Amino acid sequence: MTNPPHDEDLVRRALAAYYRSGGTDTPAGGGSVVEHDGKLYVVLSNVNGTLAVYRVRSSGALKALRRWPEAVAP
Repeated sequence: MTNPPHDEDLVRRALAAYYRSGGTDTPAGGGSVVEHDGKLYVVLSNVNGTLAVYRVRSSGALKALRRWPEAVAP
C-alpha cells in the first residue's frame, strides 16, 4: 500500500504542471489543497482569481480541470 501524497508535494506537482502547460501568472502563496465531496483538489490562484484547478486521482496523479465545482474555487 502506498502512502497518500502530502499537500506540499501535491502543490509542487500542480505548480510544475501549470507552468509546463504554458501558465505565465504567478500563483499567490503557492497553492492550496481542498477536499470536496470526498475528492481532493489542488487550487492555484492569485489576486486576479483562479488560475488552475487539478483533481487528485486515486492513483495520486493530477488531472487538470477545465470546469470545477464552485465550492472548490469560487
